[in-house]
Amino acid sequence: MTKQTKTTETAELKTNWDLTPLFASDKDPKINLAEQQALRASYEFIDKWKDRTDYLEDPKILAEALVEYEAWLKNHGYNNKVCYYFHLQTELDQNNPELKARYNKAKEISIRIQNDIQFFTLNVAKIAPKNRARFLGEPALSPFKHFLEHSFAEAEYLLSNAEEKIINHHVESAYLNWVRLTETELSKEKQNGKTFPELLAEVNNKNQKKRDKAFLAVNKILASKSAVAEAELNSVLGYKKSIDEIRGSARPDFLRHLSDDMPSETVDAMLGAVAERFDLSQRYYAFKARALGLKKIKYYEKNVGFGQTEKKYKYQEAISLVSQVLTSLNQNWKNIFDGFIKNGQIDVYPKQFRSDGAFCTHMSSKEPTYILLNYTDQLRDVTTLAHEFGHGLNNELIKQKQHEFYFDTPVSTAEVASTFVEDFVLEEIGKQADEKTKLSLMMAKLDDDVSTIFRQVAAYRFEQALHKNFREQGYLSQKEIGKLFLENMKAYTGPAMDYPTGTENWWIYWSHFRNFFYVYSYASGLLISKSLQSLVRQNPDHISRVEKFLSAGTSDSPTTIFAELGLDIQTKDFWQKGLTEIENLLNDTEKLYNSLYGTKN
Repeated sequence: MTKQTKTTETAELKTNWDLTPLFASDKDPKINLAEQQALRASYEFIDKWKDRTDYLEDPKILAEALVEYEAWLKNHGYNNKVCYYFHLQTELDQNNPELKARYNKAKEISIRIQNDIQFFTLNVAKIAPKNRARFLGEPALSPFKHFLEHSFAEAEYLLSNAEEKIINHHVESAYLNWVRLTETELSKEKQNGKTFPELLAEVNNKNQKKRDKAFLAVNKILASKSAVAEAELNSVLGYKKSIDEIRGSARPDFLRHLSDDMPSETVDAMLGAVAERFDLSQRYYAFKARALGLKKIKYYEKNVGFGQTEKKYKYQEAISLVSQVLTSLNQNWKNIFDGFIKNGQIDVYPKQFRSDGAFCTHMSSKEPTYILLNYTDQLRDVTTLAHEFGHGLNNELIKQKQHEFYFDTPVSTAEVASTFVEDFVLEEIGKQADEKTKLSLMMAKLDDDVSTIFRQVAAYRFEQALHKNFREQGYLSQKEIGKLFLENMKAYTGPAMDYPTGTENWWIYWSHFRNFFYVYSYASGLLISKSLQSLVRQNPDHISRVEKFLSAGTSDSPTTIFAELGLDIQTKDFWQKGLTEIENLLNDTEKLYNSLYGTKN
């Protein structure tokens, strides 16, 4: 890696979101103006096309309509700008009823527009099968070819315009508000002077007493929310069951795969390949227990650092480190990162009522991408910064190459960019380390890899069990949910992991279970990412191939995009190759540990 440049060091360090590229404040009169413009532009398109059918018969007329639709989507969409602004504001203050009210009002306009304009994409999806080949072969429609292919694939599961409107109206109250209820309740909590996110970070403290105390505090909070979470999860499971029945989905996760442009068979191959190698994660935890001098590792301390990784990293240090890595990979990537820092696109530190965890979010290609962290100066916070910036980088590269239809990433590959950047940052941290520090970093990497691949596959299998049992029984008690949770966590951790009373409730704060079957993407993303990392390590010039993928968005299926890079993600063998990389790292880590401390330590 090259020496770090001074660009990021001298750039103004902003640690709060600057939302002024959207609006100056909550009172900005431009908010009302933007809503009026979104409504006007939407109904101009609706009025022009709602009573026409010629675009369903003539490919050239459809091309004209799609060009207009793309411009509307980019510039206005479903009240995009206003919804985005108040979404971000509510993430910063989840206990502010005024912000929630403004956000709900903005979404009411969004749903109104969505309901009235969705006739267009529904009609396009249901173009007569006999005519589809002619449309796909039309040169004027070539910029929209994969949009059409994917629309035709989804057509079988789409409802009538009236039925889709009903679903749009009820998704908020029947699903999203339930999820927000649990998240909001957790965001309000404090124990021992610490917020819930701070307590979750504290359970990784190297000091046994501190992490045990944090664990008890987390348990107390989760136990107090268990009744609410039980009602919430059953409600969203019921919502999903209804949606699947209405759309005719044969399995609970099928619509996720269809939306992600990923065959269920490919996802099943990945899940099966990982589950068959749960012996690797079990072996790692047995080794880690020995390295930490414990008979067993408690579930909540599975990510406790080993050795010298407890160094504190101030936020400025983290920025400099990520900047250094990006410079060595691709100068354009480093420039994009500088923009995130300089323009206030990262909100850094935890506060009460603020959302926990970390995420990267975007709306349209015209608006900035924003990242939220809960930075507490740990090594994991550095890699989280790198991870979330990977998502942001992905967004910005798509903006440079694709039109609005393709400004997105399918869930199946959404974690490739994030883990790609994250892994190179962690590798850089270890480059100049001594043997003991290197061992600590290798174990930190295994912590991440095991969590990202094996834990997330176990989580996916937990989700499958949740939906299956709910559909068989009609309702799941918190005790039953906890039992399923522990069964699936124990499957990947093995006998070296202990589960103290209270860990059966740790599903409560895991928000991904409410974003149905999303978690497989962490495993698939990292395993694919490892293949791309290998390409770049073999030849740094291959970074251009990586950038080509990161710029593709949804312009083609993941299968096709990766095939062009020489990667066949449809076979079980492909996924097993990635798992071999984990096994090699585990072998090297055990070998280094034994050379430093002996086999009986």
